[in-house]
Amino acid sequence: MDKDSEQIKNLKVRRMKREEVEFAIEMAAAEGWNPGIHDGELFYEADKEGFFIAELEGKPVGCASAVAYDSDFGFLGLFVVKPELQKKGIGMKLTEKCLEHLRDRNIGLDGVVENEKKYQKVMKFRSSYSNLRFEGKGGGENPDGLVKISKVPFEKLLEYDRRMFPAPRPGFLKKWVDQPDSYAFATLEDGNLKGYGVIRKCRIGYKIGPLFADNQDTAEKIFRALRASVPEETIYFDVPEPNKKAMEIVKKYHMNVMFRTIRMYNRKEPDIELDKVYGVTSFELG
Repeated sequence: MDKDSEQIKNLKVRRMKREEVEFAIEMAAAEGWNPGIHDGELFYEADKEGFFIAELEGKPVGCASAVAYDSDFGFLGLFVVKPELQKKGIGMKLTEKCLEHLRDRNIGLDGVVENEKKYQKVMKFRSSYSNLRFEGKGGGENPDGLVKISKVPFEKLLEYDRRMFPAPRPGFLKKWVDQPDSYAFATLEDGNLKGYGVIRKCRIGYKIGPLFADNQDTAEKIFRALRASVPEETIYFDVPEPNKKAMEIVKKYHMNVMFRTIRMYNRKEPDIELDKVYGVTSFELG
């Protein structure tokens, strides 16, 4: 048996404990994914059973997440293996454990472009569309007519969020919109929620996500409020490429593309209002 095969034979993949999620966040940071400074705690809240760690001789060498939002939908993310141990089968062992956890759910992921063919061939995922990460600068005037998200009844927020996300996510959403070092705004008309957005502090700058809105004017107003909350900071905004109105906003504010991911599903594209998704919540959790 060669050395690589021997290593994989001794590989152990198990569920993470809460305190171990920081290992996954550090791995993501090393990959240049720029996680939020509270992402470990918040991600773990989405599915405490859905985070996995790979170990060789008791030392962590890789990680992955498989968040089961409900009985129908799950999302894969945080796939990272230490660079010196890549292409040795560790990623596949993590994948097997993730798929075992998610069982027969419809599963989504945001894959890096260079892995698209592998996900198609090995995991039988189908590509749906691209998400683009844009970079820009905070600042500008804070527009009138918005409310802090704390003023929105949570059940109303949860109902609205479900139209743009493939599953209800109450535990995660409650903490996400109220996390430290963040700003969150919404638009209400006659008591009806018309849009909301969150911007959170990351290792570098701030990242917007999600930004859901009924129309472009509402989306831009929320975008401006989030942008104005962090003057002079670098901001990042992950936009679904099919949403042409969202693309007009990033062009108007002179934001530049950093990189692209491919949104993929193993079964079908969920029935969501993608034209109202101006900003993705996160590439790790969907």
